[in-house]
Amino acid sequence: MRHDHIISAKQLSRADIEEVLDHAATIAENPAAFADRHSDTLLGLLFFEPSTRTKMSFATAMKRLGGDIVDMGSVESSSVKKGESLADTVRVVEGYADALVLRHPMEGSAKMASEFVDVPLVNAGDGAGQHPTQTLLDLYTIRENAGFDDLTIGIMGDLKYGRTVHSLAHALTTVDAHQHFISPESLQLPRSVRYDLHEQGADVREHTDLDEILPALDVLYVTRIQRERFPDESEYREVAGQYQIDGETLDVAKDDLTVMHPLPRVDEIAHEIDQTDHAKYFEQAHNGVPVRMALLDLILGGEPR
Repeated sequence: MRHDHIISAKQLSRADIEEVLDHAATIAENPAAFADRHSDTLLGLLFFEPSTRTKMSFATAMKRLGGDIVDMGSVESSSVKKGESLADTVRVVEGYADALVLRHPMEGSAKMASEFVDVPLVNAGDGAGQHPTQTLLDLYTIRENAGFDDLTIGIMGDLKYGRTVHSLAHALTTVDAHQHFISPESLQLPRSVRYDLHEQGADVREHTDLDEILPALDVLYVTRIQRERFPDESEYREVAGQYQIDGETLDVAKDDLTVMHPLPRVDEIAHEIDQTDHAKYFEQAHNGVPVRMALLDLILGGEPR
């Protein structure tokens, strides 16, 4: 994977995924063994949208590998405010760093930006498009808790605008997974994503009601209704709060159901779930560090141990 841009989950084969996840598991067992792997490396962070988990875990991952970061900072304090183009911004920061991590509100921005740089560029979210590193940590969490064999997963919430959903759905076609998508009709999977999944031979079914499929699920992946993605506020108000789970909801679930969420959550998962064995979303967030350490190590030329 040396010097590859990581733009979309579509580009990741089963072998690629297993390589990253296996390497992440090795790192998680003994992080100190990797503390000097990239002591002369600088990672450039270009976040045009707010981020907590993704930005901080990339920074943590790079520093735990012995490297450091250079951070563009907020859009308001950068030359973007003066009208600088994305292409010019990445060209400039490429001169300061050995790899780049980009988050941008425009779908397709990461692909476009990657055409202007020679250092590896990692897509940390491009609008409603893709979020491949979130997918890798999601898969790591799924593999650790439920496995990849004969997996039945329900993905619920904002399936139309949710880039984490689009990335994960594509990646799950590489494993033995039955995918169930639960959402209001207005927030169902985009036709293009649905078409791609069918072309890849995925076992995909769509529902508007969680109750009809919940007892069969091994994993329930919950997403928030993303207010910031809606072009019309009234459209958001029509669906806000429709899909929520609490302790009573899970009465009919399997005892070993894994509940995941890419975070941040609003009101879609009741806080009482946090204290149950089902809740894996904070573990999921923490998995971002070893997974992103593994990915950075591989694209920067490290060899799995």
